Amino acid sequence: MATIARRVLASEGVREAMLSITFLGTRAMAALNRKHLGHRGATDVISFGFSESGRRGPVIGDIYIAPDVARANARQHDAGIREELARLVVHGVLHVLGYEHAEDDTRVTSPMWQRQERILARVVDEALA
Repeated sequence: MATIARRVLASEGVREAMLSITFLGTRAMAALNRKHLGHRGATDVISFGFSESGRRGPVIGDIYIAPDVARANARQHDAGIREELARLVVHGVLHVLGYEHAEDDTRVTSPMWQRQERILARVVDEALA
């Protein structure tokens, strides 16, 4: 997962970063979701960016991923769990970098989502090469 995060950062021109990627159970993810975002239940990924410096200075952030939610999403979208986890890492890094998307059905047509899928395709292709 760290290699994927490094590839996303490189593709976005980020030279300096300190990111943590933490895997949580659904109960811990639900608590984080409720406490920080005010939403009920577990979600697949939550990201926090802590630096305002963006691409010019160090990027600092935390990414939390719930593998059980990712597994359910992968089944629902007929994707492999590794691909879904990679997608969530890409998604989380983009959020740390300041990218945003709508929370409704239009999220999958948002510029952020399209960027995510392009990066994911490259990362998967590189991993298979």
